[in-house]
Amino acid sequence: MPEAELLKTPLHALHLELGARMVEFAGYSMPVQYKSGLIAEHQHTRTAASLFDVSHMGQLELIGPDAAAAFESLMPVSIIGLGIDKQRYGLLLTDEGTIIDDLMLVNHGDRLFVIVNGACKVGDVAHITDRIGKRCEVRPLPDKALLALQGPKAADVMRRLVPGAEKLVFMTAGRFTWKNVPLHVTRSGYTGEDGFEISLPGDQAEAFARALLAEPEVAPAGLGARNSLRLEAGLCLYGNDIDTTTTPVEAGLTWAMQKVRRTGGERAGGFPGAARVLGQLDGRVPVARQRVGLIAQQRIPVREHTELQDTSGHRIGVVTSGLLGPTINLPIAMGYVSAEHAHNGTTIHAIVRGKAVPMTVAAMPFVPTHYYRG
Repeated sequence: MPEAELLKTPLHALHLELGARMVEFAGYSMPVQYKSGLIAEHQHTRTAASLFDVSHMGQLELIGPDAAAAFESLMPVSIIGLGIDKQRYGLLLTDEGTIIDDLMLVNHGDRLFVIVNGACKVGDVAHITDRIGKRCEVRPLPDKALLALQGPKAADVMRRLVPGAEKLVFMTAGRFTWKNVPLHVTRSGYTGEDGFEISLPGDQAEAFARALLAEPEVAPAGLGARNSLRLEAGLCLYGNDIDTTTTPVEAGLTWAMQKVRRTGGERAGGFPGAARVLGQLDGRVPVARQRVGLIAQQRIPVREHTELQDTSGHRIGVVTSGLLGPTINLPIAMGYVSAEHAHNGTTIHAIVRGKAVPMTVAAMPFVPTHYYRG
């Protein structure tokens, strides 16, 4: 798609000034990497703090006294029971129990603050409005930017620029200001490291980003490092690892389904596709495939769409994400395999340019996470 036809985030000019290599992503012109390169950005995030522009993501609010119950009717997670200023991972499901999108939500009492994936946001808002728009106000926030400051030094930076934000713990949120600019801050991110996501007015985003980048610990990072970091953390990328062909059980996301929404729970079921999803969870409905982590036994990167076979040469699945993990320094991947091959330690083969590359099914995350829980 020509550059002129792509949407631009509020930081577009800054990315160009910093020498970013821009690519199309979710209909936006986005930085894939800067002058230092993907590996340096990845390692900087692991040791200091990196600033990611994630303003292509969709932001919205659900407003009204029935918002929590209404939104809970669309997902297999507990929202009614979520504490004030607490954040939770959620999954919008089709009527067949497959995943429309994964998202993050915060309960602010009088409203829910929601972040959805950029490529899905138009469809998500339409789906939410169609299903629950009469029970609560669905208010998109297109004028908001979203920045992610990620890494072990992120809290030190926030302590200086946004005092009080460093007191948040993982999956909590708060409202702060910077030079009278309102900030909505969550202690979360998608890198496996400690960090913060900051929602703010788009017309103030560049000034705040420059202030962050002026701090000695902070460097810019692009989509390439974000992808390698999230894969090492074992986190799904919508459109690659989960989509409308996968259920939460097949995707290994049942940890996101609280007991209260499961069979026997106080508010069990009641979400789209509940019969199928709870049936798979309870063992009443067969699960033919399972998302797994994979580590190559040879130093050969295995990319998405690579066929997976058992050791007898029979097709058993496909890779959905894969690369050479910069931290683990090994080729890693995730993908779907038949249930009988999903046990940790199982050897399977990835077919790379006609050659069988042995891979071992492994637990995720590949690199330990460092979320701050207080």
